[in-house]
Amino acid sequence: MLQTKVGTVQRLQTLDAETTLLDVNVEGEVRSTIAYRSLCGEVREGDEVLINTTAAALRLGTGGYDFVVANLSRPNSVSSAGAGHIVKLRYTPMQHSVLTEEEQSSDDAETLPDLGGMPVVAAQLHSHIAPVAAAIKARTPDARVAYIMTDGAALPIGISNLVRTLLREQLLDATVTCGQAFGGMCEAVNVYSALAAARHRLSADIAIVCQGPGNVGTGTALGFSGLEAGGAINASGSLGGRAIMCVRMSEADPRARHCLISHHTLTVLSKVALSASIVALPLLEDALREEAHKQLAALKLFEKHEIRSFDGSEGIALLQSHSVPMNSMGRGYAEDPVFFQAAAAAGRCASEMLKETFWG
Repeated sequence: MLQTKVGTVQRLQTLDAETTLLDVNVEGEVRSTIAYRSLCGEVREGDEVLINTTAAALRLGTGGYDFVVANLSRPNSVSSAGAGHIVKLRYTPMQHSVLTEEEQSSDDAETLPDLGGMPVVAAQLHSHIAPVAAAIKARTPDARVAYIMTDGAALPIGISNLVRTLLREQLLDATVTCGQAFGGMCEAVNVYSALAAARHRLSADIAIVCQGPGNVGTGTALGFSGLEAGGAINASGSLGGRAIMCVRMSEADPRARHCLISHHTLTVLSKVALSASIVALPLLEDALREEAHKQLAALKLFEKHEIRSFDGSEGIALLQSHSVPMNSMGRGYAEDPVFFQAAAAAGRCASEMLKETFWG
């Protein structure tokens, strides 16, 4: 059920043009709260706001934030005028219009954009994005890298401090939000049109497709939001891209289903991805490589996909030199290096593929 409270804004910090971090006093308790300008308008110190406290009450992994539903002191501060006609967060109280790439495109219904061999990295966890992007930039620093954020997890891209950091450090060049996700440099209706927008509107050389923060998992075979990575592989294949699977790996996760290659990745590759991809493994010691190959061979994935190993160490070093945090599931690089090395391997693969495809 939706849970809400009313409080007073004590302090605010602007994170970007869309996102503001607030301290909201609710009956003497100060709560960390996020406000999105496109949804609640301008917020100032002293304003009375209605906040959604559901995630905090359920102790979900949202960073401990509540979210502003409405500014009760300025109920008319949200502009109703919008250049676009496409509505996101449809049929909810927070629905709002955006100008999508499709509305600005000169293509007609019979024109199918071609990605021209653009490498497309399909990732499953938001924490994969940094090592993928850094490994690309480490080898091909002039490559334009676009992050396509799907609606599998968080919907506003403004919630991601990681994306802000990567843009600031010039490890990402552009962002697209598709489906119900919103707030990117470019808005798109679905992942197919998002890929086309990344390539043709934003001049991306490489696209990373991944959900935002807030991965959903249930412990069942199919009940996890990272399953959508298979759809990204299919979309890439359909539009003339070259798909790379960013493998979710761990030596530190205590859950057996995530040991070495996660069952999430294995399910995507065996049951969801209809197009072939390059499955990018990191460089592993002999025993680990044999175990990883055994997991892949058991599902006959060598017959369906191209399995290759790549050294992503330069990407890891670049992240460390930029002081970009590497954290996933409560573990940093020191606790679970293979997780980040696997993501960097996918970036290195994309970089090598890019040189072959576009730069001869």
